[in-house]
Amino acid sequence: MATELNAKYLHGFISEEELNSHKMWDYAKIAMESILKKNGAGNDYLGWLNLPEDYDKEEFARIKKAAEKIIKNSQAVIVVGIGGSYLGARAAIEFIKSPLYNNLKKETPDIYFLGNTISSDMTAEITSVCEDKDFSVIVISKSGTTTEPALAFRILRGMLNKKYGGKANERIFVITDKNGKKSALKALADKKREENPKGYETFVVPDDVGGRYSVLTAVGLLPIAVAGADIDKIMEGAAESRKKYLNFSKDNDVVKYAVLRNILHAKGKSVEILASYEPAFAMMNEWWKQLFGESEGKNEKGIFPASVIFSTDLHSLGQFIQDGSRIMFETVIHIKESQNKVKIPEDTEKIDGLDYLDGKFLDEVNYKALQGTVIAHTDGGTPNMILTIDKRDEKNFGGLVYFFELACAVSGYLLGVNPFDQPGVEAYKKNMFALLDVKNPKYDGTRKYINGKL
Repeated sequence: MATELNAKYLHGFISEEELNSHKMWDYAKIAMESILKKNGAGNDYLGWLNLPEDYDKEEFARIKKAAEKIIKNSQAVIVVGIGGSYLGARAAIEFIKSPLYNNLKKETPDIYFLGNTISSDMTAEITSVCEDKDFSVIVISKSGTTTEPALAFRILRGMLNKKYGGKANERIFVITDKNGKKSALKALADKKREENPKGYETFVVPDDVGGRYSVLTAVGLLPIAVAGADIDKIMEGAAESRKKYLNFSKDNDVVKYAVLRNILHAKGKSVEILASYEPAFAMMNEWWKQLFGESEGKNEKGIFPASVIFSTDLHSLGQFIQDGSRIMFETVIHIKESQNKVKIPEDTEKIDGLDYLDGKFLDEVNYKALQGTVIAHTDGGTPNMILTIDKRDEKNFGGLVYFFELACAVSGYLLGVNPFDQPGVEAYKKNMFALLDVKNPKYDGTRKYINGKL
């Protein structure tokens, strides 16, 4: 298991001499030292750094036990959370299992995600699908007051109470701050457990781990375990990645990736496209976009994270990447081994003109599409890097998560920002609350300003 970077397709965009002598390496060394010494901006949110080895083993055992309970008594599970509270788990389930997990699974529950939207339609559709099934709820929120998950949880609590009465609380699993004074959700869970010790089993979002870095905590691990994935192997893969990459070296692919993307940015490449040739990677793309977008996009700085799934998007966005504005570079995810082998049959009617593919496997064709596209796009002026992993399994998922988390921390420091805060996220909330909470005088000024704009 390894995540390996191939940067040879940057030839012509970054010279070997420039790469070897670039001052960005000096900054990267300082960045890595700041991470290791925990003395950089946002250092109180570096709890993820040693998490693959230094995690709460007792809670980890409880996570597995809770997953077994949910699997045994539930036909469906609704995971309530937004941003880092759901993206990592969903990405893992689709990457390790399948985007069609609910259709293909046999012994584990259907898994749905809610609280990541305020859409009436999506809320109604998911609750409609689950209302006639035995279902449980995993609610994830550090505060318990974030609008989207709080509203979803309010609706689902009502459904559970109506369906199960006094037993409803035993189907609610809470992942939140450990301090009830900070978290309304923790306070509620404590109150409910006093009423029924079997209800509202609670797990912790560590104080020193931000949401987008939290997939290797209960936030991600409980839903992933419910899907039947081996969370021990996920942590094992992350630990291997930590051991390999948590150091400074020009041969360290994490450091090299962070340096290269910042050199390209300095050359005017302001957009990074993460490209994969597996639809099962689509939610990993979304997790990656939150990780880098929320970490780097501040102080009017940052590399804009975008994503595509090829070859699908070669028939749409591929045109722009090939011939459009030269503002982007691509990081291509190559997964060496497919989970399934599909052989191309002979076309006896000779309709499609693809007889030369008779007897080949689809993954071979997919890889040739990757190779051909990398050459086409670099010839067209879009720099490319390739990140290779062995296959879609738990160890590779854990290893890739740690690779990107560490790379994001290094890269954020190279950009001169705090990679662990997200001050801009609060702006929309303030405006929304001002428009909704019309009787609250503290929003009077904001409300007047917004109504003037509207």
